[in-house]
Amino acid sequence: MASSSSGISIAASEAVQVLVSSLADESSTVRQSSMASLKDIATLNPLLVLDCCYTVSRGGRRRFGNMAGVFQVSALGVSALNEGDVDPSFMAKLAKIATTEMISSKELNADWQRAAAGLLVSIGSHLPDLMIEEIFLHLSGPSSALPAMVQILADFASANATQFIPRLKGVLSRVLPILGNVRDVHRPIFANAFRCWCQAAWQYNMDTPSHSPLDADVMSFLNSAFELLLRVWATSRDLKVRTSSVEALGQMFGLITRTQLKTALPRLVPTILELYKKDQDIALLATCSLHNLLNASLLSETGPPLLDFEDLTVILSTLLPVICFNNDIKENSDFSVGLKTYNEVQRCFLTVGLVYADDLFTFLLNKCRLKEESLTFGALCVLKHLLPRSSEAWHSKRPLLVEAVKSLLDEQNFGVRKALSELIVVMASHCYLVGPSAELFIEYLVRHCALSDRNRNDPENSKVSIGAFCPIKLRAVCEKGLLLLTITIPEMEHILWPFLLKMIIPRSYTAATATVCRCISELCRNRSSNSNSMVSEYKARADVPSPEELFARLLVLLHDPLSMEQLATQILTVLCYLAPLFPKNINLFWQDEIPKMKAYISDTDDLKLDPSYQETWDDMIINFLAESLDVIQDTDWVISLGNAFTYQYELYTSDNEHSALLHRCLGMLLQKVDDRAYVRNKIDWMYKQASTTNPANRLGLAKAMGLVAASHLDTVLEKLKDILDNVGLSIFQRLFSFFSDNYRTEESDDIHAALALMYGYAARYAPSTVIEARIDALLGTNMLSRLLHVRHPTAKQAVITAIDLLGGAVINAAESGASFPLKKRDQMLDYILTLMGRDDDGFVDSSLELLHTQALALSACTTLVSVEPKLTIETRNYIMKATLGFFALPNEPVDVVNPLIDNLITLLCAILLTSGEDGRSRAEQLLHIMRHIDQYVSSSVEHQRKRGCLAVYEMLLKFRMLCINGYCALGCHGSCIHRKQTDRTLHGTFSNLPSAFVLPSREALCLGERVIKYLPRCADTNSEVRKVSAQILDQLFSLALSLPKPAGFSGTVDIELPYSALSSLEDVIAILRSDASIDPSEVFNRIVSSICLLLTKDELVATLQGCPAAICDKVKPSAEGAIQAIIEFVTRRGKELGETDVSRTTQSLLSAVVHVTEKHLRLEALGAIASLAESTSSSIVFDEILATAGKDVVTKDISRLRGGWPMQDAFYAFSQHTVLSFQFLEHLISFLNQTPVAKCDLEKGDNSSHLADGQIEDDILQAAMIALTAFFRGGGKVGKKAVEQSYASVVAALTLQFGSCHGLASSGQHEPLRALLTAFQAFCECVGDLEMGKILARDGEQNEKERWINLIGELAGSISIKRPKEVRTICVILTESLNRRQKFQREAAAAALSEFVPYSGGFDSLLEQMVEALCRHVSDESPTVRRLCLRGLVQIPSLHIYQHTIQILGMIVALLDDLDESVQLTAVSCLLMILESSPDDAVEPVLLNLSVRLRNLQISMDVKMRADAFAAFGALGKYGVGAQREIFLEQIHTAIPRLVLHLHDDDLSVRQACRNTLKRLAPLMEMEESTALFNSHRLTSDHRSDYQDFVRDLTKQFIQHLPSRIDTYMASTIQANAIYLVSCLVSLSDDQRILSLYQTQVFGMLMGKMSRSPDATVRAACSSALGLLLKSTNSLLWRTARQDLK
Repeated sequence: MASSSSGISIAASEAVQVLVSSLADESSTVRQSSMASLKDIATLNPLLVLDCCYTVSRGGRRRFGNMAGVFQVSALGVSALNEGDVDPSFMAKLAKIATTEMISSKELNADWQRAAAGLLVSIGSHLPDLMIEEIFLHLSGPSSALPAMVQILADFASANATQFIPRLKGVLSRVLPILGNVRDVHRPIFANAFRCWCQAAWQYNMDTPSHSPLDADVMSFLNSAFELLLRVWATSRDLKVRTSSVEALGQMFGLITRTQLKTALPRLVPTILELYKKDQDIALLATCSLHNLLNASLLSETGPPLLDFEDLTVILSTLLPVICFNNDIKENSDFSVGLKTYNEVQRCFLTVGLVYADDLFTFLLNKCRLKEESLTFGALCVLKHLLPRSSEAWHSKRPLLVEAVKSLLDEQNFGVRKALSELIVVMASHCYLVGPSAELFIEYLVRHCALSDRNRNDPENSKVSIGAFCPIKLRAVCEKGLLLLTITIPEMEHILWPFLLKMIIPRSYTAATATVCRCISELCRNRSSNSNSMVSEYKARADVPSPEELFARLLVLLHDPLSMEQLATQILTVLCYLAPLFPKNINLFWQDEIPKMKAYISDTDDLKLDPSYQETWDDMIINFLAESLDVIQDTDWVISLGNAFTYQYELYTSDNEHSALLHRCLGMLLQKVDDRAYVRNKIDWMYKQASTTNPANRLGLAKAMGLVAASHLDTVLEKLKDILDNVGLSIFQRLFSFFSDNYRTEESDDIHAALALMYGYAARYAPSTVIEARIDALLGTNMLSRLLHVRHPTAKQAVITAIDLLGGAVINAAESGASFPLKKRDQMLDYILTLMGRDDDGFVDSSLELLHTQALALSACTTLVSVEPKLTIETRNYIMKATLGFFALPNEPVDVVNPLIDNLITLLCAILLTSGEDGRSRAEQLLHIMRHIDQYVSSSVEHQRKRGCLAVYEMLLKFRMLCINGYCALGCHGSCIHRKQTDRTLHGTFSNLPSAFVLPSREALCLGERVIKYLPRCADTNSEVRKVSAQILDQLFSLALSLPKPAGFSGTVDIELPYSALSSLEDVIAILRSDASIDPSEVFNRIVSSICLLLTKDELVATLQGCPAAICDKVKPSAEGAIQAIIEFVTRRGKELGETDVSRTTQSLLSAVVHVTEKHLRLEALGAIASLAESTSSSIVFDEILATAGKDVVTKDISRLRGGWPMQDAFYAFSQHTVLSFQFLEHLISFLNQTPVAKCDLEKGDNSSHLADGQIEDDILQAAMIALTAFFRGGGKVGKKAVEQSYASVVAALTLQFGSCHGLASSGQHEPLRALLTAFQAFCECVGDLEMGKILARDGEQNEKERWINLIGELAGSISIKRPKEVRTICVILTESLNRRQKFQREAAAAALSEFVPYSGGFDSLLEQMVEALCRHVSDESPTVRRLCLRGLVQIPSLHIYQHTIQILGMIVALLDDLDESVQLTAVSCLLMILESSPDDAVEPVLLNLSVRLRNLQISMDVKMRADAFAAFGALGKYGVGAQREIFLEQIHTAIPRLVLHLHDDDLSVRQACRNTLKRLAPLMEMEESTALFNSHRLTSDHRSDYQDFVRDLTKQFIQHLPSRIDTYMASTIQANAIYLVSCLVSLSDDQRILSLYQTQVFGMLMGKMSRSPDATVRAACSSALGLLLKSTNSLLWRTARQDLK
């Protein structure tokens, strides 16, 4: 190749060569960057790119590691060639290299091979003959090259069919001779090639239908290939060879002759069918080929079908199982493959059906008759698919199809049943369902609508797995199908009605009732205008159920309102529609009542919230039946309905829930019947059909017996007596068989449980006028004692329920005016408690069952306690001992435990109401119960506290009602006749006694003791506990104020005050009830205020002395509330306390302090002591506390006391004392000033003479710090006032000590620092400076110098803002402290002063002293002091800084060269600050010095230094005017390249500083149109592409407006290694001088860095830069350059 003599061209060639070489770089980033550049370059000079690629590719893969990249670039270059640039000889060389590489390895389909194939395909797009000839050269070579060559021809055919097909003959002529020698491993490639070639032929024929290239020779070749593929390859043992061969044959069917196709069919069909034994993907491939074969064989326009139907039977028989395995593909992972296969199979059958419709129909029916599940399933699916499409052809064969379907109705496989159900629906839509067979098919659908998921495990369904079918899916199909038949096919109405009514009764169809009812409703709705005809049709059929049978069935099925498919709603709806079938007078009642019932169950979510919804719904059903019977008033119809109920017991043999409802329905019906014999017969039948082993069933039986007893009590009791007598006979058998057969025990328990319930409900529903005699007779038989032998949990519950019902019957009788005492009541209570607590060995109650039993027992006890006679003390104590422990039950399960607790509370209230004879005894009873509950009220468990408080509140309500209104033994509220009788009895008994004997006294309530028990609960964490406890206190004081005044009551007391306080308390409770979001603390404060006024003095003393338990409460907020209440009490009423009271109260509080382990609570308790001291005699309080504290310091190791030293916190109390506070603080400050200095804090040479005369012991120093901390944390007004007055001296002393302590900490002594921080924190809390406390808490213990220096600065800044008046005094002390010899104290003083300086503008003389001291210490030996002083100088207030600016700038210039880098960084930062306000005349003298020094700092490795240096350089821009402009402009142009380079710095702050600096310096550079550039998003973006775009645009501006500066930029850029900028300058410059000077240098630099740089990022940037240079408009010559190929 000719080489250009141009230097530029040579550089371009070398650059491209370097880029191509970089394709083998080890970094993927570099490879990608080089590839991107080469792709761009290839479109501009594809020949040069191809030359370079050719150069590196001549060595092959062994010499170049990324041949795939080279071939990809080469392919792009070849594609970009113009037709005139295509050099056949050069293309031949490239093709030769590609083919040589491909044949050099036996590997197939590697990345580089695919890339090489792509290159050859690209060459073929220009020179197809050259490419094909190159391929042909290797077709006769070694066998390893053949597959790759053939694959290239296949790719070329797929990419360019127009150019390939005219050359197909040549290809085939060379490929066919070698096919016989192709090994099996390569045959799939050849077969795939034939597939691609045939597809290309089809595409060519479609594009150019007028010209067919398939001449006789080509057809001969194809026929030969077809024969080879068919006879040899398609029969290979290799599955991959067979599948690829069949796929290729599938594309040949339309190209070969019919004669050859007919000859091949006997061999071809079995070959294809053989593939169906493989996986799903192969089945799809085989089906596609088979479909092509069927189309070519059967649907040819040039002759008759090549296959008779007999020949097709094998094909069709093979395809049917394929449907089976690909129908339900939604559960499979290969969803799309299975669906495609299924559709292809259906297309095959459709193709056959177009030619052989009758034969196919017969074939499918025969397969159905075989009852081989997979074939049957497939045949049904095909029939379903073809029936709508072949309805005309198959119209005459409807009877045959119906008979075939009928024969399959007993098929058990779910898949077959699903397909059959779908076919039935399709048949119905095409009017195939007529006559008796139609009802048979409808019943088939209904039967499968009744399937449930449990049928999945039927053994008959596991024989053959067809898809993923299950009963649920089959049921869904049948339900949808049945609804579709009902709604969308009018012809089905006469078949469905009234036949569907028969489907309601059978037990096996119960699960389909909802669907059947919905269908019946739809039928009735559609025919509502013709209801008479529907009734006539119903009556015309004798085989449908009677109205009584329908009503009995549907009524019982209403039981579950939450059942699936809205069963209850569907039944109610269908009853409305079926009303014309029932007696006429029922219609209007149902039209009114049924909507109400539907409304109740309409919202199932709301229904689930009601735990008793099922019981309520069952009661509604019974009431609905009762009212319906009342409306009907037809005895014969009622008797018939009763018989229907009786007959339908067999429908619910194992369904106890529905059986229970059926019992109740029959019981309600018998209540309406007067025929005693009929009733006796039916209850015998009912008991016989009942299952007493099931709790629900026997409960339904018992309720049914109770309903019957309402009208036939004696009949029921006779039946129960018979049952009891029979059980009694078997007692000896039971005892005898106990050791051998436990089952009899369970059976006996069940019978006893049922008997007990039946007796109980009989008593409940029996008339009140006869119940007393029946109960007395029952108890006299001693029946209950016999029932105590039951052992099963549910049996126990039944017996307890029966006793409860007996007691309830007594109460109901009393409410009706027939009251009588219940004999053997205490014995019955004993029975209940025995059943509740006993756990026999034979049965172990589960915890849930035991809780149910106990809840029922508590309810029964309440019932028995509420009846006469009253409880004795022994019985009361026995009950309480057995039941109070339930308060400690866990909270779960809530639905069982909560009712149990409610029952317990109700029982306690009942005990209270029925105990005692006078006011005092009742009060004692109340206190007795409450004291037993105290342990739960104060429990650490939240739900126990809640239960205890609720119990107390409920008892107080009952007690207050008892005191005010009297007591009704029957539990009545308000005015009633029973209460009047009781009151008369009381007044008759106590008419001659004082009122104190009738009502309790206030002292009897022990209010002081009770208040301190419940007051902490008003601050509980649980809102409900808080509310209830407040109500308890309200009830206590309301009751107290309603009772007689205590003895010795003084009339001088303001009588209105307690009532006003009680009213306030009631207001708080009203707020709590209405607004739960109110602040609990506010509520508690108001409660305490009210209680404080309501307590008498003696009650107050009792409350205070009972405080230890309250302060030690296990709930922290409650303990805090108790302390708060005590403080309130002693503050407001402390003056009423005597010395003895104060002493005892102090002892109680100290006892609480000792026992409280919580630090916060201890402090609060000590605060209460301080309040006591302030409000009473302080000397009594503080003498004891101070003596105790001093003793502890001497005798105890207070640092190791568990929970801390309690007396340490007592110093808070001292801080409140007026006399001690100032003296104590003065002593502590003086002691701090005498603290010795550590040696490490002294400067060199000062270690010998600066220790204190007397060494202070460490323990005393620690005690002093503890005391100081305690003083600051005292929080009292007096102590805080003392601190405020000494604020400046305290702050200064603490600040200087901060430095000293950090010096000690640096030498390993950390304890002084910790003690100081503790004191400092306490000081912040004392003065209320929370911000300063946060600063100390965050960084106080950081030992790094910079951290604690900054901490002092933050403290100073905070003080300056919040306490500006203190700044002057502090600054005076600290300014003097700068002269101290201790280095750490000087650093601390400098740190504080540097922050105080900005706030010192208001005192000029002090400011001058501070500036003088800071300037003097800028040269301090400590770098920290130097930089802090400089930082303080630049913060001089703006009004004063002008007179010091020149002096400060001089110091900055000097410190920019400081040896310490931190000082340099501070100098740069300070320069930025001072330049904001410096006048021009101050900066001009040092402008050049500052610029040079800042440029030096811009290359610092420190990110902060670099960013500040760039920012400061930008800030100097406003001073570069006037005489300094030219000087500064030179500095700008020198710095520009570095600025541009760091626009893409790794650090964001540096990037932002460079951006801002460029914007500030841009006006000085006098470039027009630069404003838009510097305001564009490219400058602010962090993306590399935006940065490169900005650099290019900026370079254009430089070249256009500053051509004279290009030399400067180039020199600086090359020096700064700004690769992309220098590339932009060269590529965009029109200055030939610049190009001649730098282009070669830049190219060399880029190529050198690409070759030598170890940084992949640099190499990638160089790749992009080279691409930019080569694409630039200034290098047009290289686009015609070529590399010299030798």
